[in-house]
Amino acid sequence: MFWEWSLLSILSILSIYLFVKMFYFKSITSKEKRSNDMMKLTLQEAEILIRKYQIQLQRALGNVDILSEELTKLRNELKVLKSRNSKHRQETDRLNGKIKALENRIDALL
Repeated sequence: MFWEWSLLSILSILSIYLFVKMFYFKSITSKEKRSNDMMKLTLQEAEILIRKYQIQLQRALGNVDILSEELTKLRNELKVLKSRNSKHRQETDRLNGKIKALENRIDALL
């Protein structure tokens, strides 16, 4: 009788212990699952943001390429205009010199 009582007590305590442990691990598992679901959602949102910023970066880099091409064109055009301006100055100086020479000749003739 003592053995039966002790065996029954040990089995009941063991079953209660295992029952409590089962619910404990079940609750931990559910918390981990919720945590993993939240992490997956966060990662998906991060991927979406990364794609969005990647597209914006590609557009910006394209704009930078266009602007750099325009800048080189404008620099070349500026060089052409500077050289043209210096040629016009030289021509103006030469013509002013001829005008002075002609004025001197006219003054000499008078």
